Amino acid sequence: MLKTLKDLFDSLLSPEAVAGAQGCGDDHAIQLAAAVLLVEVMRADAGLAVAERTAVRKALVEKFVLTPDEADRLADLAEGAARQATDLFAFTSRVDACWDMPRKLRMIELMWGVAYADGRLSDHERHVMWRIADLLHIPQGAYVHARMRAREAAGLGPEAG
Repeated sequence: MLKTLKDLFDSLLSPEAVAGAQGCGDDHAIQLAAAVLLVEVMRADAGLAVAERTAVRKALVEKFVLTPDEADRLADLAEGAARQATDLFAFTSRVDACWDMPRKLRMIELMWGVAYADGRLSDHERHVMWRIADLLHIPQGAYVHARMRAREAAGLGPEAG
C-alpha cells in the first residue's frame, strides 16, 4: 500500500504532471494566455490606438499561424479575459511553464511591437512590459535586446540617453 501511495505522489509531482496541470497540452489555453499578455500591453496605453489593436492581431497571426479571422476571435476573447482578470500571474505562469526561453523572448519582442505600434511608449506600457518580463523570468539583457529589435522594427530611431 505504501509503495502505491508513494508512486501516486511521485506521479503527481512529476514534471509531466506539473506541465499537464499548467495546460501545456492545451493549445487554446496557451494561445489565450499569450493573447491576454499582448492585450494587456495594448490596454496599458490610455489611447487604445487602432495601430496597437492591429499589432496585437498581427502578432497573433505570426505567433500561432492563425487566419486573420481566428486572430480577431482570439483577440476578442483575450480582451474579455483581460477585463475580468485581477492579475497577470494566471497568464504568465502558463506561458512560463510551457514555453522555452526562445519562444518567451519572441513573445516579449511581439509585446514590445504592440507597445511601439503607435510610435511612442508610455510609462504605463513600460511598467506592464517590465512586470510581464519579470514574471516570465526573462533575463534583463534579453529583455533590453528584444526592446531594441522591436523599436527598430517599428521604424523608430535609437532612444536618447
